[in-house]
Amino acid sequence: MFPTANRLNNVKEYYFSIKLREVRHLMDEGKPIINLGIGSPDLDPPAEVVSALKSADVHGYQSYQGIPELRKSIASFYSKYYQVDLDYRNEILPLMGSKEGILHISMAFLNQGDQALIPDPGYPTYASVTRLVEAEPVSYPLKEDKKWWPDLNEIEKKDLSKVRIMWVNYPHMPTGSNGSNTLFEELIAFGKKHNILIVNDNPYSFILNNDPKSILSIPEAKDVAIELNSLSKTFNMAGWRVGMVVGKSDFIEAILKVKSNMDSGMFYGIQQGAVKALNLSRDWFAQLNEIYEKRRKAVWEICDKINCTYDKNSTGLFVWAKIPAGKKASEMTDEILYKYDVFITPGTVFGDQGEGYIRFSLCVDVEKILQVSNRLSKYGTS
Repeated sequence: MFPTANRLNNVKEYYFSIKLREVRHLMDEGKPIINLGIGSPDLDPPAEVVSALKSADVHGYQSYQGIPELRKSIASFYSKYYQVDLDYRNEILPLMGSKEGILHISMAFLNQGDQALIPDPGYPTYASVTRLVEAEPVSYPLKEDKKWWPDLNEIEKKDLSKVRIMWVNYPHMPTGSNGSNTLFEELIAFGKKHNILIVNDNPYSFILNNDPKSILSIPEAKDVAIELNSLSKTFNMAGWRVGMVVGKSDFIEAILKVKSNMDSGMFYGIQQGAVKALNLSRDWFAQLNEIYEKRRKAVWEICDKINCTYDKNSTGLFVWAKIPAGKKASEMTDEILYKYDVFITPGTVFGDQGEGYIRFSLCVDVEKILQVSNRLSKYGTS
């Protein structure tokens, strides 16, 4: 076999890539699997967005920085909802989904042997991309009794001399914990003190949340922080691959050096659709959250039936639930998958601190969630 690059030695295939193959295999065998595991919105994007895509007729290469209309719309969106002023000319870089931004940022700011602070629990891609660029992920624990916020005093006890990036993600996935101005102020001060770039990944701020925040709203945040954002969850456009990174022009210029050598710009029609989405009224979020609120209440009923606890103040696209004492997350989710034909994500996918928790997605209609509730009525009785 032709040898692979050394950088792959410490990188595993993404959990959902593996598990969804297994789920598809079970479905091929005739199992009536209901998938409450993955956060891929099942609802349609706004009709105006789809119409804008269909009417586009430009098929050539596009600017690496996106069309000016898109960058202006992002700037307007940030001003309207986050009270953040951005220069559309040099402080905004559209991305083909924020996931690629994680790679571009890591390539722009991490050298071999550098370190990145990674939340645990947190999005697994932060750690895997850090390894792909031959840097070292250093996890920092998030705990329920600390509101799933980082304990910066504990982190400062580590040797931070090699740390270049700290990944944060508020509203947090998978727990649904919300950030606050106080937390963001502390993170900015921490970044300045230790010369660490703070990267907030912010794709969930409008889902079941009436107080969207950006870390860049904090005074002097641009000196040490950048933010990723996405239209995937907010506008049901996950497959469109539209995201952005925003921040000080020096940071954006460095990321652009990477991006411009890796793709040829986003399809024009998708950019036009994104412009429409970003200019929708607040009514869109109210309608969307009305649906998610019904789904979340139905998932809470499931949690009650299987003796899990949860935080009713959490936000985002998931319900993070604490399982009964003495149970293991992966054993419980496998039991539910094989005995009840329901796929739920074990918390350990997101790190060691996820043991003892499971995650439900709200990307399934209420009728199917009620089917799951009915199936699990007898859970624990046999």
